[in-house]
Amino acid sequence: MTQSNPHQETLGSSNSSQSNLEKKQAEREHIKQNLLDQIDRLHTQYKTVPNSPITNLDLETQELEDLNAAIAAVEAVTPYPEPLLQGIQLLNANWVLRYSDAREITSLSSRTQFGLQLGAVYQKINVDALSFENRAYVQHQWSCIAGSVAVTARFEPAPQPEAGQNRRINVIFEKRSLSISKLLGLKTPFLDPFKVIQVTPPKDRTPCLDITYLDQDLRIGRGGNGSLFVLTKSQPQAAV
Repeated sequence: MTQSNPHQETLGSSNSSQSNLEKKQAEREHIKQNLLDQIDRLHTQYKTVPNSPITNLDLETQELEDLNAAIAAVEAVTPYPEPLLQGIQLLNANWVLRYSDAREITSLSSRTQFGLQLGAVYQKINVDALSFENRAYVQHQWSCIAGSVAVTARFEPAPQPEAGQNRRINVIFEKRSLSISKLLGLKTPFLDPFKVIQVTPPKDRTPCLDITYLDQDLRIGRGGNGSLFVLTKSQPQAAV
């Protein structure tokens, strides 16, 4: 009778686990790349401003359904089901918005009556300070004016009613800033910002966001009102 070698069994089990892990990682990358390829293709089709996000208003019904399905597929393979416990430091970065159906984004994107176009939308997160800044760049189609709209806010992990739900943050918006960086081709630092508005928090609800996917370079979030955000890591943009 032959005797099994415990060391060989342990080694075989370890190799099998490593192989399964690599397969899962490869599958996740494939699913993620499919989403990013769809977004790139739609951006090329519908947008003229580099790095501007696409929105649900840009898309045909079937395109929107396909994109939502691709987003859901990525969310289903998140490596950090509880990102606030498992990967919160990954939030600490500069992000650029690739897709959203949020009203605050679609309202900017659809304002073409004055010749203004939405450019890149960035989010800079500081995990240590529990704060972030959203900055949306806008420019005139003839480049006669360029500026940005910025919102600063604090955030905190939301109280968790159930175990396994450490992915929701509550958001406390603080102020909104309006800036003009260029006017008729001239830089205008004295108009950056030209208006700052303090934000009054709503009394009947707390704005929140669920982080439904997070890794080293991609993040997906869903707002409390059902809005959707897809972002990738990026370097900040100093100006339009």
